[in-house]
Amino acid sequence: MRIPLAAAGRREMALITLLIGGGGAACFVAAGSGHAWCWPLGVVLALGWGAGLTFFRDPERTTPREPGILVAPADGKVVETVTLEHHDDVGGPATRISIFMSILDVHVNRSPCAGLVRAIRYQPGRFLDARDVRSGQVNEANTIVIDPIGSNDGPVVVRQIAGLIARRVICSLKVGDRVEAGQRIGMIKFGSRIELIVPACHRYRPTVCPGDHARGASTILARREPSAVHAARTPPAAGS
Repeated sequence: MRIPLAAAGRREMALITLLIGGGGAACFVAAGSGHAWCWPLGVVLALGWGAGLTFFRDPERTTPREPGILVAPADGKVVETVTLEHHDDVGGPATRISIFMSILDVHVNRSPCAGLVRAIRYQPGRFLDARDVRSGQVNEANTIVIDPIGSNDGPVVVRQIAGLIARRVICSLKVGDRVEAGQRIGMIKFGSRIELIVPACHRYRPTVCPGDHARGASTILARREPSAVHAARTPPAAGS
């Protein structure tokens, strides 16, 4: 049976268990030996150990299967849906949806669609609060460019952005990998921001608003208009 904890957090979970969990266990042993004052400290440390492991939880999710949708790449609060005049990775006008991941959210990141990884680009930078709109431009970040399979809707861009506390961005992909919608692609540790950027010319419309809460791999963030889906699935007439 799969343990619902993120493998990318093994080192941190080991340290939490050794230092906090071990300290709690030592307090309970001492309390059992007559040092009653150790009971409250042991309880606090045990709760801290449990909270530390909870941060690295990695639950299974059911991903919707329908054409023309993009699912959330992470859990968190939608803080922005904006149209950009130009974005270099998509080569033209784009729609950007940003999600703030608090320390209480699941921090495993997911692919918004099925596709092939065209490019991965790491950007060193600052560590502004991830709720700051400037964080997307100046913070440490990792950009993943995905070409959707079987359509001309791409590219789809996922940007993992470090926050004030988060200082380690994990990406488990490499260029040329094939991904499925909802597949795990990495994580950002201890509070962060993630952006989904798509070409505006394909008439993707956000299905969420600022203030909504998204669930990675489950919440539909954007959907193409039915006419655009139909056009993508209908081959051109002969001789056209």
